[in-house]
Amino acid sequence: MKKYEIMYIVNASLEDAARQQVMDEMHKVITDREGSIDKVDEWGVKEFAYEINHMNKGYYVVINVTANNEGIQEFDRLTRINPNIVRYLIVKTQGEE
Repeated sequence: MKKYEIMYIVNASLEDAARQQVMDEMHKVITDREGSIDKVDEWGVKEFAYEINHMNKGYYVVINVTANNEGIQEFDRLTRINPNIVRYLIVKTQGEE
């Protein structure tokens, strides 16, 4: 298992319940594949430096996870096709334990 930091931006125009559902679904991808969510840091709604997909704001979320390759690859795949995820970044913070 490796440690990762994942930052993703959720569409800011979603209602609170819908946004929480999107976040729970994305976190479930990691936990369903033997990973764990170590820390969730919600930054809230922030202005973009430039317009992305006709949007000027997004809801930023940063999570620290411990996951295997399968969990990270599935998270990556699902964030690419989820229309409510504007952008995301996955960074490996630590190697094998």
